[in-house]
Amino acid sequence: MSSTTPKFTELGLSKPLLKAINEQGYDTPSPIQAQAIPAVISGKDVMAAAQTGTGKTAGFTLPLLQRLSNDTSIKVGPNNVRSLILTPTRELAAQVSDSIATYGKYVNLHSTVVFGGVKINPQMMRLRQGVDVLVATPGRLLDLYNQNAIKFSQLEVLILDEADRMLDMGFIRDIRKIIALLPAKRQNLLFSATFSADIRTLAKGLVRKPLEISVNPENSTAEKVTQWLTAVDKKRKPALLNHLIKENNWQQVLVFTKTKHGANRLSRYLESEGLTAAAIHGNKSQGARTKALASFKEGRVKILVATDIAARGIDIDLLPNVVNFDLPNVPEDYVHRIGRTARAGNTGQAVSLICADELQQLWDIEHVIQQHIERKVLDKFIPVNELGESRAIRPLKAKKAKKPKKPKSAKIEHKDGQHLTKSHQNQAKKTTKKVMGNTAEGRVKHGRRSTPHHPNN
Repeated sequence: MSSTTPKFTELGLSKPLLKAINEQGYDTPSPIQAQAIPAVISGKDVMAAAQTGTGKTAGFTLPLLQRLSNDTSIKVGPNNVRSLILTPTRELAAQVSDSIATYGKYVNLHSTVVFGGVKINPQMMRLRQGVDVLVATPGRLLDLYNQNAIKFSQLEVLILDEADRMLDMGFIRDIRKIIALLPAKRQNLLFSATFSADIRTLAKGLVRKPLEISVNPENSTAEKVTQWLTAVDKKRKPALLNHLIKENNWQQVLVFTKTKHGANRLSRYLESEGLTAAAIHGNKSQGARTKALASFKEGRVKILVATDIAARGIDIDLLPNVVNFDLPNVPEDYVHRIGRTARAGNTGQAVSLICADELQQLWDIEHVIQQHIERKVLDKFIPVNELGESRAIRPLKAKKAKKPKKPKSAKIEHKDGQHLTKSHQNQAKKTTKKVMGNTAEGRVKHGRRSTPHHPNN
């Protein structure tokens, strides 16, 4: 790759795709797109890591559409799919589906999206005619397969989007089940925000001699995000958030809370203060989540209060403000949360409201991102319970591969859980053998039966 950034016209994309890209006002690909697009078009397996907001979605949708449209003679059979894109959340699935519709408007390919939380029958109907590109969440895909609504005999490409998030959310068993159903001969693409040890373990059973692309340090935050925090007592967090929004005239704010109930409670409070707000989390129906997100994107709702389910499922180029109302328990989620702002080369700010009992989470986050977050004091909200100082930044340690556990020999225990000595174990075994010999089960085992055998027993 040359030192100068190429144009989209130099990446081997067809005229229909370039026309759609041009209509979006794009001319120069992002670094991840510049490296991934030619590699995917060439048919190689790819492992790609880049921060959220750097254009990963176009990095795989554009070359996928190019590959599938190159051979127009292939007719997809009923219920079959030519390519499968797996995503961790409904919102992200819808976002990827929208990107395919946007970039594929001038190519003759059929795509659809399936996820849970909505009726399954309309999805089954759309699959009957066969699709070139299917975007799916793992659970709903397996539901459809178990109902014979989908076949994989024509599958050519498998893409795992936000693979690290899927592992975080516990989808590893579903992913392995799905991979086992697919043809062995296929192209595999794995896109992730990080190349963690777990991701590399997953990759061993998925990609073959992959081209590895990484355009940012692991768990680094976007350069154009201005990060700062302010200390506040927990009970005053809602009032502080209300103050920040009104004092700074913020018109669009994405707020992250730790719990679903917390999101609902904060949303109601903001509404009572005259602000337009909506909550989005896993307990909401898919219809309610879609409506809230659409209202937020269109500006009818000023504040969207979300749990981490939305950390990677919201794509708004000009989102200016992200607020961590609660710090996440998993420090890497901080990176994904603030990655919702400063997307596509724009600037943004991420503000964290931190109380004294969140100091450990702050230490963990600053360790992961390898920097201290700037602190600001707001005179009206100086906390009674002071937030402790940050720790010195220690370098990240390389994660070692987990060693397989040695099988443990069975141990005989007392009822209270204490292990027996070897001499007591031998005595216990003799006693057990003696007792077993005098039971019905023991007599059967040793060839003796206490009652005549009856055919109906």
